[in-house]
Amino acid sequence: MGKKLNKVYEALVSGAADGLTGKELYAHVVDECPKTSSKRIVKASLFALSDPDIKERGLLEAIYALAIDYRLSSLGVDEETQDADEENSPAPLVSQELRNRLESTVSIIPAIREDATLPEPSKGIH
Repeated sequence: MGKKLNKVYEALVSGAADGLTGKELYAHVVDECPKTSSKRIVKASLFALSDPDIKERGLLEAIYALAIDYRLSSLGVDEETQDADEENSPAPLVSQELRNRLESTVSIIPAIREDATLPEPSKGIH
C-alpha cells in the first residue's frame, strides 16, 4: 500500500474506532488527508474491510457504509434515488454489452459431452 493510501487507511480506521460514521467519518478522513479523493477513500475502505486485524462489527459496518456511499456518489447515483429504485422496480437487466461478453466467454469454454471419455490419470501422481 502506498504512503498516501496508508495515511487515508489509518485516518479511516481511527475515525471509525472513535465512533464516527457517514459524513462525520468522511470529514475526519478529509481533515487528516486534505488532498485525498473519494476514490482513494473507497480503496482504503476496501483494504480495511479485508484487514484480518479489524474484527469489530461496528467498525466494519461504518467503513462499509462509507465505501458504498462514496462509490455511488462518484458514479453520480443519488442515495435517495437509489433507495426509491430498490423499493419500486425489479432487478436491473444485464446490459447487451455484458451479455455479449458472457456469451463469447461461454463459447470458448469446451463443452463436456456425456459420451466423451476422459483421459486416464497419470499413475505417477499420488
